[in-house]
Amino acid sequence: MRLYKNQPSGTVEHARQLRRAASEPERRLLYGLRAAFPTLKWRHQTPIGPYRADILCFSERLVIEVDGDTHAATPEADAIRTRFIQRQGFSVIRFANPDVMTNLDGVLARISFSLREKEGAPEARKDEGDHAQKKGGTA
Repeated sequence: MRLYKNQPSGTVEHARQLRRAASEPERRLLYGLRAAFPTLKWRHQTPIGPYRADILCFSERLVIEVDGDTHAATPEADAIRTRFIQRQGFSVIRFANPDVMTNLDGVLARISFSLREKEGAPEARKDEGDHAQKKGGTA
């Protein structure tokens, strides 16, 4: 199911531009998620209403936001965005850029815990952190 079916013109192109210009923490987390949970499809910069989810797993109804410096200055906007996404039936987890960059294993463990809270959700592969380190990521 495409979430941008009824989106304004230019939405898909804007999402593509955001994917091309992704921050290093977003890229690192996306790579880690795909390595740790290979049976799940992780989408990057996916439109949800007027917003874009940094990372989305549609089958698990999970949105992961990677917050940079600008998010500290806009907590009200983030709260509105989170409520909108939750009303669409998604859970939202937020991580700060430094957490992703310095503690990827901890971030993946938190996501794994969140997924396990849902009945029958897949667990992370045991080598999730090792795999990210082998490919140049830090854990």
